[in-house]
Amino acid sequence: MSQPAPARPLNASTHSPVDSPATPAATPPGAPSAADLLDFVRRTAADRELVDSLPLDPEGRTWVRLEGPGGSEAWLIGWPPGTGTGWHDHAESLGAFATARGTLTENALAVRLPASGWKTLELADGLDRSRRLGEGGGRAFGRHHVHEVLNESTDTHAVSVHAYYPPLPLIRRFSRAGAVLRLEQVERPEDWQ
Repeated sequence: MSQPAPARPLNASTHSPVDSPATPAATPPGAPSAADLLDFVRRTAADRELVDSLPLDPEGRTWVRLEGPGGSEAWLIGWPPGTGTGWHDHAESLGAFATARGTLTENALAVRLPASGWKTLELADGLDRSRRLGEGGGRAFGRHHVHEVLNESTDTHAVSVHAYYPPLPLIRRFSRAGAVLRLEQVERPEDWQ
């Protein structure tokens, strides 16, 4: 007996080629793996001097770009109380992040979503995962990982380190209403640098 698909397009006809990148070529020799990225973000998150140098804003996230391993893109990010990313993915990039200060919550979907050809998906039951990452806690993820990261504290800033390889070609942002995930926006590097 076959298993039902975990997510199905509700209106695939609304896809635009701009919504997703082309299928990537094979990973070049010497490129960092997800494990390499996780090691980097954990080591960097333990650098008290670097973490303490990040200017913190009481109202919005702050960030500083870092040099990541093997040509990866890396960021040191400050999270005021009650802030988050919203649902998003990192397209064809592998990634990792670690909490340097405070606690972050990651809500994620335990399914690989189609890279293209959809604007709205209906998610099956049981795909939601949530984890809390306190100081020193980290996680790595693969391509097309859909998640949101939140600082749920009401009074404490959090700081984290993130790394992606290859450098982010785009971020797809989603809205979520129950089991329905909808592509809302595609951001390119020039939108956040």
